[in-house]
Amino acid sequence: MRPTLRLAALAVALAAALTVGGALVLEHGFGYVPCKLCLQERIPYYAVVPVALLAAILPARAARLALGFCALALLYGAALGAYHAGAEWGFWLGPSDCGGGAGATPADVGDFLKNLDSVRVVDCSTAALRVLGISLAGWSALISLALAALSGSAALRARN
Repeated sequence: MRPTLRLAALAVALAAALTVGGALVLEHGFGYVPCKLCLQERIPYYAVVPVALLAAILPARAARLALGFCALALLYGAALGAYHAGAEWGFWLGPSDCGGGAGATPADVGDFLKNLDSVRVVDCSTAALRVLGISLAGWSALISLALAALSGSAALRARN
């Protein structure tokens, strides 16, 4: 396998792992509760990490196919992120059933009623955090697009 193909595969795997790892740190370390779309945007990253790592050790032809899969999965992720960011900016409506994950299930009705006072439903059309003016969904779209370009171009260049 060409070193550039292996390097691209490792770079895609590392960047995807860091991206989804950052989302998990925000969720579990800082208490940001993800909405439905946030959770769906993670799925391409979860798929890409092992496939890109596998691409780093496969023969060139199989590695190109694996990186092509990564490019398609990441393009799907970019589209999800762009849709989510557009809903946050009010360009279009988000899903009507959007709500985030909840905590543990209450033991009895009394606990359930107490939890109603403190539980906050997460809305897909409200950005929980903006960095440099871009929401996390927007960053997800940009990162997915960049990684799709990297994996797709590496797969196509290696063919020639």
